Amino acid sequence: MATDSATPKKQRKLDSSDNVGEGDESRDYDTETQKALEEIDACQNEIDALNEKASEEILKVEQKYNKLRRPYFEKRNELIRKIPNFWVTAFVNHPQISAILDEEEEECLHYLTKVEVEEFEDIKSGYRIKFYFDENPFFDNDVLCKEFHLGQSGDPASKSTPIKWKENMDLTKRQQLAKNSRKRPHQARTFFFWFTDHGDASADDIAEVIKDDMWPNPLQYFLVSDIEVDENGLGEDDSEEDEEVDDSVVVVEEDEGDEDEDLEGEEIDEDVEEEEVYEGEEADEGEGEDEEAEGEDLEAEAEAGEEADLEAVEEKEGGVGGDD
Repeated sequence: MATDSATPKKQRKLDSSDNVGEGDESRDYDTETQKALEEIDACQNEIDALNEKASEEILKVEQKYNKLRRPYFEKRNELIRKIPNFWVTAFVNHPQISAILDEEEEECLHYLTKVEVEEFEDIKSGYRIKFYFDENPFFDNDVLCKEFHLGQSGDPASKSTPIKWKENMDLTKRQQLAKNSRKRPHQARTFFFWFTDHGDASADDIAEVIKDDMWPNPLQYFLVSDIEVDENGLGEDDSEEDEEVDDSVVVVEEDEGDEDEDLEGEEIDEDVEEEEVYEGEEADEGEGEDEEAEGEDLEAEAEAGEEADLEAVEEKEGGVGGDD
């Protein structure tokens, strides 16, 4: 029997497809672990039930606010129609949508007057994107619609309006001819190729971008060019400020040069002062020596005078003694 201090046996990893409650005989979990796993599974079932309930509540909220937003979307579309080339400008300014636009498609989208995204009553079941066009030289359709829905298998699927191209104006055929003319043809995705493609609806990133990014706020992409101009203007101001800063740096360098010159001048002045002090000390020493020499001369003269006086006194005394 294994003791508590013995190394526990490594447990087999629980597979997500395993049913914990059925007590598979192939399991080697001990009783305590098996009980904990069953309790965890019960908790997870409760969490899943709450998540499902939350999804239903969120769906109701989304449906409610979709209805509230609808009149504002309609009013916005009416205002957008007053601005020439609004949608083509917004598409060209969008990084992901512009990546699939070629020149002829961009020319075609100049006739695009309105875009709408309609979500189904059951939001989870799908949505459709509608593109409204004025009369144009490319096709006869007034409205092109691409719809995303759940297919019979339950997987996402899509369908789109057949485009009634005018003679020799089918942009998808032109794109195909252009691809075939290349030495190394590749699957180049363009806007109308995306519109007519229904290969994998679950991976349609362009549709998701239009629904979740472009449609909620197209104004931000229409104004991108103006924002860039403003940013460039600010950039020029910044560059001017940088130039001013650079000038100030030069001035600082000049000041540093002046300081160096001042320091050099101060060092020269200090050297001159030291030399003057040294010369002054030498002069003082010279004057001291002269004074000492003069003092010695005076002492010598005094001593000579005293000696002369003594000699005179001695002579006088000698003269007196001779008379006696």
